[in-house]
Amino acid sequence: MRKIDFSLIIPVYRNELNIPELLKIVKIISGKLQDSIEVLFIVDGSPDKSHEILSNALKTAKIYSKLVLLSRNFGSFSAIRAGLNLANGKYFAVMAADQQEPPELIVQFFTALKKNEADVIIGKRKSRSDPFFAKLSAKCFWYLYRKFIFSEMPSGGIDVFGCNKIFRDTLLTLRESHSSLIAQIFWLGFRRKTAEYERAERKTGVSGWTLKKKIDYMMDSIFAFTSLPVKLLTAAGAAGIILFGGLGLSTFISRLLGIITVPGYTALFLAIGFFGALNVFGIGIIGSYAWRTYENTKNRPESAVLSVKCFNTDKWTVKSGRK
Repeated sequence: MRKIDFSLIIPVYRNELNIPELLKIVKIISGKLQDSIEVLFIVDGSPDKSHEILSNALKTAKIYSKLVLLSRNFGSFSAIRAGLNLANGKYFAVMAADQQEPPELIVQFFTALKKNEADVIIGKRKSRSDPFFAKLSAKCFWYLYRKFIFSEMPSGGIDVFGCNKIFRDTLLTLRESHSSLIAQIFWLGFRRKTAEYERAERKTGVSGWTLKKKIDYMMDSIFAFTSLPVKLLTAAGAAGIILFGGLGLSTFISRLLGIITVPGYTALFLAIGFFGALNVFGIGIIGSYAWRTYENTKNRPESAVLSVKCFNTDKWTVKSGRK
C-alpha cells in the first residue's frame, strides 16, 4: 500500500499549453518529497484539450495522480474544494497550473506543515513580473480588499496555500455558494504563517483573472463577510437626516424672513430632503436585521476547536447530568 503524506491540488482551466512544463515541475516536487505525494489535477470544465492531454500524459508520467473532470466550469474555488475533498494525504497544498509560483514554495509548504509550524501557510508575493497595468489593477484590487474586508490579507493577495488535515476538514464544513475560499481561510483563523516568493512572469496562455471576475470576487467577499454596504447605507441616511435637518431649519427661517418667496418651496424641500434621508436610514436599519438573518442561514460554526487537552483526569469522577 502506497504511503501518501502529501496531497497537491492543481485546478486546470485553459492550460493545455502549460501542461508539459507543469508535469516537469510536479515531478521535481514529487522527487524532493520522496514520492510520498499524490497530485490531483482538477479540470474545471475547461473548453480546450487540457483533460485529453493530461489523460494521455499521466499514463506514462511516473507520478501518483488523480485526474478529475468537473461537469462544467464552476470556478477555481470550487475546483480547489473538490480537490481537497478527494485528497487522501495528511498535508495539503494548492498550486496554480500556470507555473508562476516556484516549485520550492510547495516543498516549503509541506516541510513547514510536517514540522507542525502552522495549520495553514499562505504564499505571500514579494514581487510580481507582470505588465504595468496588471500590477496596478492588482494593487488597487487588493488594497480595497484589505481596506474593507480582511486587513490581514497580504498586500499582493493570495494564489496558493497549504494546510494540515484539521484545517482542511474544518474548511470543508463551510459550504457556501457565492463566497470566497480565501476569505474563509482568514475567517477560520488557526495558526497561520506566510511564505514569501517571487511571482514569475506567465510564459504561455492568458490569465483568466478578468476584470469581471475580479468584480464578482470582490462582491462575493463583501456580501459574504462584511456588513459594509448596510453600514454605509445607515450612515448615509443618518448623515442625510442631520444635513437636511439643518438645511430645513435655515430654509424655514429664510421663509419667515421673506428671503424665500416662492410659494410651497419650503414645504417641498423639507418633505423631499428630510423624509428621503429618513427613508434611506430606515432601509439601513431593516438591512441590519436582514444581514443578521442572512448570517444565520450560512450555518457557519460558531467556533473552530484547534485542540483539546485534559490533565489530571484520574482525580475527577465524571457524572452524567441526566438519568
